[in-house]
Amino acid sequence: MTDGQLLEFSGVTKRFGGITAVNNFQARIEPGVVTGFLGPNGAGKTTTLRVLLGLVAPTSGTARIGGKDYSEIKNPLQSVGAVLEASSFHPGRSAANHLKVYARAAGIPISRIDETLALVGLTEAAGRRVGGFSLGMRQRLGLAVALLGDPGVLILDEPSNGLDPEGIKWMRGFLRQLARDGRTVLMSSHLLAEIQQTADALLVISRGKLVYQGALADLVDPSEYATIVDSPDRAGLSAALARENMPTETLRTGLVVHDSDTIAVGAVAARAGIALSSLQRRGPALEEVFLDLVSGVRVHPSGQDASAPQATAEPEAASTSEAPADAEADAEAPETTSVDDTHLIPVIDERTSDPFEPAETDVPAPAAPQEREFNDEANDTEEGEKR
Repeated sequence: MTDGQLLEFSGVTKRFGGITAVNNFQARIEPGVVTGFLGPNGAGKTTTLRVLLGLVAPTSGTARIGGKDYSEIKNPLQSVGAVLEASSFHPGRSAANHLKVYARAAGIPISRIDETLALVGLTEAAGRRVGGFSLGMRQRLGLAVALLGDPGVLILDEPSNGLDPEGIKWMRGFLRQLARDGRTVLMSSHLLAEIQQTADALLVISRGKLVYQGALADLVDPSEYATIVDSPDRAGLSAALARENMPTETLRTGLVVHDSDTIAVGAVAARAGIALSSLQRRGPALEEVFLDLVSGVRVHPSGQDASAPQATAEPEAASTSEAPADAEADAEAPETTSVDDTHLIPVIDERTSDPFEPAETDVPAPAAPQEREFNDEANDTEEGEKR
């Protein structure tokens, strides 16, 4: 395994015609933790990841992996693995054969195929054609492709999509273990609950801009939390807290104590011999905070707009908003990076067709010269018999 690397975005902007999909994005992703990349659909997450992987060129700014552009990385399959959105595999090939294609192209030992399929729980499905796979199994196969070269950096777009509850639980534990091994793990999602249960650090993007970066625990300022406490002797409890310079506010559900945690409040009650009926720490729900961040109601100091008020929209603002998915795909198609066998990008991307198959059309396309080399085992056997 290669070491985990620092991922760094410096002023990345990406425009598709008059549409700004990513706007001066700046962030750092450290190795050794799972970093969640959170934002509503259409916020610019996938475009940002595609810039990092060299699939589209930024209009301005840089995105680096270990201080290098993706194109500068030697043996990329052994350094960076990625799965972008829904997987698109050839339905007529087996899981093992898909991995064989990438292994041969990148010079990875064929023995690594069985190891990787075992890692993602697809050993029993190794010989099955992918056309019969569920979406969850395809997600696991995409992860297998990303892990084939045992890379130190993993970039995953919506990795839990299509998984059943058991599969989601497995994915959470698997990603956390990869981070504990020292890898850099960046996973995007539009689901806050999933990020909460998987990630240690968090990036939040909205309208192509970074609106939060930091630990998940720091998303809400401590001053927004309060301790709610109640007792059958509410008056006695209020007096005891007042003697300890802990002023209270009275609610129907109990007393509100600001700037003191549950341990401090409970200790005061214990010293005064006052029984408590409830004691809890409350603050704004993370979902509420997230919605406030992406709507612009809340501005966090770590966000791009923290040091200045929200910019007034220019007359063409309507055309510089986040690109709809279809418009973005159409606009960026001409800029998609061409990849040769010596610098194979380990990306499973729904916007790219199978790199080893002609696109399916009404009129069959002629086979590429090397096509038969990567056919399933039956064709491999046939080739051997001819020899």
